[in-house]
Amino acid sequence: MQIHVVKSKIHRVKVTGADLNYIGSITIDEDLMDAANIIEGEKIQIVNNNNGERLETYAIPGIRGSGEITLNGAAARKVAPGDILILITYALMDIEEAKKFKPALVFPNEENNLLS
Repeated sequence: MQIHVVKSKIHRVKVTGADLNYIGSITIDEDLMDAANIIEGEKIQIVNNNNGERLETYAIPGIRGSGEITLNGAAARKVAPGDILILITYALMDIEEAKKFKPALVFPNEENNLLS
């Protein structure tokens, strides 16, 4: 049997932008992506603490060290700059592997989305 488990989580980042005219996705500072072990194009769940919205899209890297968190395309309608998000990815693995697996949990500075 295989189950979905949390692979990584970026906890409480602030939306820095919303670009309705982009073709889709979420742009994430590449330092945050690396810290959370998220790769370009990976499916990501977005939880908006401000309005309760939950949505899925895919990750694209933003400028390293910028703190950028920009929702693009239709997802831009689900956030406002300044909203606080939790970003989660999942992995499919067998149950014995899942029992031993440790997700990458990242807690950036909530004011600027940087790691320190």
